Amino acid sequence: MHTLITGGAGFIGSHLAEALLEKGRRVTVIDDLSTGSIHNIEPLKNNKNFKYVIDTIMNKPLLSELVDAADVVFHLAAAVGVKLIVESPVRTIETNIKGTELVLECANKKKKKVIVASTSEVYGKGNHTPFREDGDLLLGPTVKGRWSYACSKMIDEFLSLAYWKEKRLPVVVVRLFNTVGPRQTGQYGMVIPSFVKQALLGHPITVYGSGKQSRCFTHVKDAVKALIALSEQPEAVGQVFNLGSVHELKIEDLAKLVKEMTQSQSEIKHIPYEEAYEEGFEDMQKRVPDISKLQKLIDYKPAHSIQDILKDVIEHHRNGVPL
Repeated sequence: MHTLITGGAGFIGSHLAEALLEKGRRVTVIDDLSTGSIHNIEPLKNNKNFKYVIDTIMNKPLLSELVDAADVVFHLAAAVGVKLIVESPVRTIETNIKGTELVLECANKKKKKVIVASTSEVYGKGNHTPFREDGDLLLGPTVKGRWSYACSKMIDEFLSLAYWKEKRLPVVVVRLFNTVGPRQTGQYGMVIPSFVKQALLGHPITVYGSGKQSRCFTHVKDAVKALIALSEQPEAVGQVFNLGSVHELKIEDLAKLVKEMTQSQSEIKHIPYEEAYEEGFEDMQKRVPDISKLQKLIDYKPAHSIQDILKDVIEHHRNGVPL
């Protein structure tokens, strides 16, 4: 079995590549390193079943060749992170929509299965939690660039499902809920690596907004295990799945837990959204998934607690990984 991972040098992609190689699969990754890092796949380079290509998925002839050689495609390449979304909306929209369109177009030639990574962001400002895959989606106005990422991923989902319904391309859409763990960077606004970095350096731990907003954090190992299981499950084709944890945690409580587990003397400092991002910035107050659909199909059970996650991230940075 030969697997292609777009965005394979990224945080989730590198963990996925590692897990597939451990299962004896052949793996090729393509990444332009715009948000991924060559360091993430450095340990994999000596594996005879691993190949990497540094290029953009917008290179259609190359992408077509790589997809043609694969049995299954995990499409993870995307513009990610709130900071990047706010600062580079054009890049966000073009990367997500054009990139996904090219992957689907290339895969459709020989009907290669595609696992499309979507996001909990598509639920927007909805407040009927836990979020169900068949629930309504509610976004803010177009004048708020914050919602461009969610909108672009919704288009990705519509397009993916259209390829299945109209062209019978086998696709699976997975909405990831705050996947975290070692190798994730805080450079683009990811909260756990940002908090851990600040705590270890003795800097103020900066909580944006009131800190009352809550999230459910999923260890990347749990997410990767579920992604692989979905790719192997024929009944998943043509469907959308939430993938996450159901343990809800307020961001202010996360900051306190990071401070405690790092034994840091850092103060916890609140910063208004307008100062952190842009005037009029809007955020989701709750992001809790209904994972019953995933549980029923692949017997999904997250194995890692938030304490397990933080322990792994803290250890990752303390072992000489640059902050």
